[in-house]
Amino acid sequence: MISADYVRTMVRYGGWMNQRMMVACSTLPASERERDLGAFFGSLHRTLDHLLWADLIWMHRLMGTPAPAAGINEHAFPDWAELVARRAAADGLMARWAGEMVTDAWLAAPFTYGSKVVGRRRTMPGWVLVTHVLNHGTHHRGQATTLMKQLGADPGVTDLLVMPALFDGSLGITATDEAI
Repeated sequence: MISADYVRTMVRYGGWMNQRMMVACSTLPASERERDLGAFFGSLHRTLDHLLWADLIWMHRLMGTPAPAAGINEHAFPDWAELVARRAAADGLMARWAGEMVTDAWLAAPFTYGSKVVGRRRTMPGWVLVTHVLNHGTHHRGQATTLMKQLGADPGVTDLLVMPALFDGSLGITATDEAI
C-alpha cells in the first residue's frame, strides 16, 4: 500500500512537471500543439487536454468537485489559454486534496465510484484508485514530453529526483544537493 506522504510527493511532482510543460508548450505555435502526431489522443494539445480532464473527473469522484462538462472523448479545453489556467487550478486543487483529505487510513478504506466509461459502480481500497490517478498522470506526461521533443519544445529533465521540493524542506524530506 502507498502512504499519504507518497501521494503528497507525487501530486507535488505532477504539479511541478505540469507547470514546466505548459510553459515549454506555450512557446510552440498553436498549429504545432494541435498537429496530429499519431499519438493516442493525436496532438500534444489533446494529450494535455485529456490529462486535465482525467484529473478533474477524479477530483470530482474523490472530492465532490464539479465534473468536467465534456466526455472522455471530447475536446474539453480547446482554448490553449483556458487549458493552461485550468491546469494550474487543477494542480492546486489536487495539492489541497492530498494535503487535507488523504491520510493513511483514507487510503486503506474502501472507496466506491461510478464510471460511465465502463458502465459500472466499483468499490476498492482508496490506495488503488490513487495509484491509478498518479500513474495515469505520469503515463500521459511521458507521452506529452515525447510529442514536445518532436515539435522542438524541451521539457527539461523530468526526473522526480531533480524536483526542487525535494531539497527545500517543503515535503518534509531530508535531502541535500551539492556540486561534485
